[in-house]
Amino acid sequence: MKQFLQIFQNALRPSRNIPRTSWTASHPWDLSFSRVLILYFGLFLLGVGGAIVVQSGLGNAPWTVFAQGISLRTGISLGWAFFIVSCLVLLIWIPLKLKPGFGTFSNALIFAITLQSTLNLITPPSSFAVALGAVFFGIILVGAGTAIYVTCGLGGGPRDGLMIGIVQNTKWRVAYIRSGIEGSVLVMGFLLGGQVGIGTVLTVFLAGWSVAIWFNIVGRVAPDSGKEFLQPEF
Repeated sequence: MKQFLQIFQNALRPSRNIPRTSWTASHPWDLSFSRVLILYFGLFLLGVGGAIVVQSGLGNAPWTVFAQGISLRTGISLGWAFFIVSCLVLLIWIPLKLKPGFGTFSNALIFAITLQSTLNLITPPSSFAVALGAVFFGIILVGAGTAIYVTCGLGGGPRDGLMIGIVQNTKWRVAYIRSGIEGSVLVMGFLLGGQVGIGTVLTVFLAGWSVAIWFNIVGRVAPDSGKEFLQPEF
């Protein structure tokens, strides 16, 4: 029992780096059926998790607040707003000298489609307790989806690629960088009229840790390729 608890504790320890796995590509356009399938599965989890947080009604995730603010200002749907946000974030890649890959463009498109489709399928929770549970469940899915698709090595999505670039240049903890980026986006989204609540606060403080923990889990479950850090393309 003690050994099991130790293994469980180690698995939930946040990772300080981005692991390479058996499905990690050699370059952002190194495509295979299985690798693309894993990529899309990760993006699917990411979109579903984001939609669950939105439907909780307790406040949107930071990037969703920003996209919602744009949606309210322009009258376009939330899905299209996310696509526009992704394009804007790609501009920030220029000073970081990051190059987009297959996963970058897939993220911009698949995430927006999955988010909007899931929002159309699920209904808001009937009680505060269920809504709060939905927020935590959504954060878990976002962390899992991010870790899975990023370790494919097909290029980070516009938003997570920004995180990868900063990790590469600073070697700071993934959790700190993720939380810092989303905190900044939250302020901009709020000023544009995006919805902010307890769900937003939980996402800001827990999403980064969820991603870091899932990086650790994925690194332990998937065979190690011998390298500890996923290098972005420059």
